[in-house]
Order: sequence, then C-alpha cells, then structure tokens
Amino acid sequence: MATASPSVFLLMVNGQVESAQFPEYDDLYCKYCFVYGQDWAPTAGLEEGISQITSKSQDMRQVLVWNFPIEVTFKSTNPYGWPQIVLSVYGPDVFGNDVVRGYGAVHVPFSPGRHKRTIPMFVPESTSKMQKFTSVCLVTSSYLQAAAPTGDK
Repeated sequence: MATASPSVFLLMVNGQVESAQFPEYDDLYCKYCFVYGQDWAPTAGLEEGISQITSKSQDMRQVLVWNFPIEVTFKSTNPYGWPQIVLSVYGPDVFGNDVVRGYGAVHVPFSPGRHKRTIPMFVPESTSKMQKFTSVCLVTSSYLQAAAPTGDK
C-alpha cells in the first residue's frame, strides 16, 4: 500500500505597488520582499524587488507614482505562516545618502479576487534628542534591511 503524499495548494499573487504619499520627501524608491512561514515555498516569480526612483506629481496631491509590478506564486501544505509583503521606501538625505523614509507590511489577501490595500508606513526615529543630534553630526541614520524569508535560515 502506497503512502499518500501531502497535498499542496498554490497562492498566486499578481499586482502592483501603485503610489505613495510622502509630502515632505521627493525622489523616492520602493523595495518589497515577502516573508512567510516555514511550510511555504516560492515556485515562480520574484520574492523581492526594487523600483525606479520617482518624483512627486506637480498637482496638489503630490503623489509618488511607481506602478511597480509584483508577480509571485507560493505553495504550501497549510495556511500557517501566510505570506506578507514588506515594503520599504528610501530616499536621499541632505547629504545624498539613501535613508529609509518609511516601511510597512500587510498580509496577502486570503480571498481570491481584486484587492486594494493601503499600507501605513512607519518611520524609525531616534529615542532621544542626543541620539538625533549625534546621528546628524556623524551623518548616520537608521535604515531597514529587507527581511529575509524565514525559509532561508
């Protein structure tokens, strides 16, 4: 009697990072990566990517438009560790160094169909005035490294 192998299901993600609003910054680019549980594995597409640099629109909305395509397929044997997309937005500081301007994450939608997600962006800040002053004087800043999928460890 043959042993039945566990069945798998596929999750296909097609979409794009359309735009962002960072009124105080210009010339920004976006990085994305997916994080997921140990039972998940990518089967097609790119798990991470980086967009082009974009400038704010000249209208009152001052929108940064990327229209950055995302296409990836995952397989898994169970929904535990459902994939999340992590976005990081970077831009130049006053010295021309790329620094993180915001980062955020959201789960890939659980139901099939068209979905639009707005992702709140968080910004790292120094915890004290002394750290803020030191970071300006030493030309250092906080940054976010793209999180590696847990399956790579």
